[in-house]
Amino acid sequence: MKKLINAPAGVLTDSLRGVQAAHPELRVDTEHRVIYRGEPTRAGKVALVSGGGSGHEPMHGGFVGLGMLDAAAAGEVFTSPTPDQVLEATKGADSGAGVLHIVKNYTGDVLNFEMAAELAAAEGIRVESVVVADDVAVQDSTWTAGRRGTGTTVILEKVVGAAAEEGADLDTVAALARQVSASGRSMGIALTSCTVPAAGKPTFDLPDDQMEVGVGIHGEPGRERVPLASAHEIARMLVDPILADFDAAGPAIVLLSGLGGTPLIELYLMYGEVAALLTEAGIDVRRCLVGDYITSLDMAGCSLTVVKADDELIRLWDAPVVTPGLRWGA
Repeated sequence: MKKLINAPAGVLTDSLRGVQAAHPELRVDTEHRVIYRGEPTRAGKVALVSGGGSGHEPMHGGFVGLGMLDAAAAGEVFTSPTPDQVLEATKGADSGAGVLHIVKNYTGDVLNFEMAAELAAAEGIRVESVVVADDVAVQDSTWTAGRRGTGTTVILEKVVGAAAEEGADLDTVAALARQVSASGRSMGIALTSCTVPAAGKPTFDLPDDQMEVGVGIHGEPGRERVPLASAHEIARMLVDPILADFDAAGPAIVLLSGLGGTPLIELYLMYGEVAALLTEAGIDVRRCLVGDYITSLDMAGCSLTVVKADDELIRLWDAPVVTPGLRWGA
């Protein structure tokens, strides 16, 4: 295993120190492993808190900043943040207008965020939660009860972050978050496994002439293992399950995310194939993102997310955002 690390046990702490050095506009609590905006949440603004296991960067710490999250709790690699971490993030982000927890549907995340919300409520902080469960690949997996939470989380955090920045109250922000969550579907495919630093070897064996269709972002198995195919054929394997799961026709926001080990030239090639299929299916791609947004360490492959979007979602999507992981507007 070749990794740019000091020791497997210190990867997260060392990485957070690097975030702190690279982004003085953020405040990094290395003790509790929470990344905050540099300035406290302004009075009257709903705070957005998310988090999860590390190894999916820039998700979630890279989305802390103007127009998105107020705080993100970082668990160990592929391990949920503890209730105490989430509680610390919730208390640190709250400005009195309440807090929205954005949770991906993994059993540890759901349980730990629920416990943190109960502890926060006991301290007088109102918390609402939305659970993202958008992966159409499998109904249940090694890590979940129900569908896994993946790329829709990125789009949700951007749209809901804009609404909170504009001053929407907690009920409005939570309702919007649930709308986006219900409107998104995702599907992924892996060409290689990932290597967790503490393990020191690939999570699963995937021969060079095969690929995993419907892989999870922790390396969980997908729908099937099939022979390596062309980009055109892979695009169909991503698009067809999404279209079979819900009526996606009409305006949409689309995300094609790398999984950490795929160069951008290949991601744009894949997006060209995907975009043609979506247009053929009657989907009007109003906005898109192509790049590494929710990854799986060094896994080669990509995931596709399609979120049905009305004019209001598009308007919120276009609002300015300044974070380490996303920057546009001013």
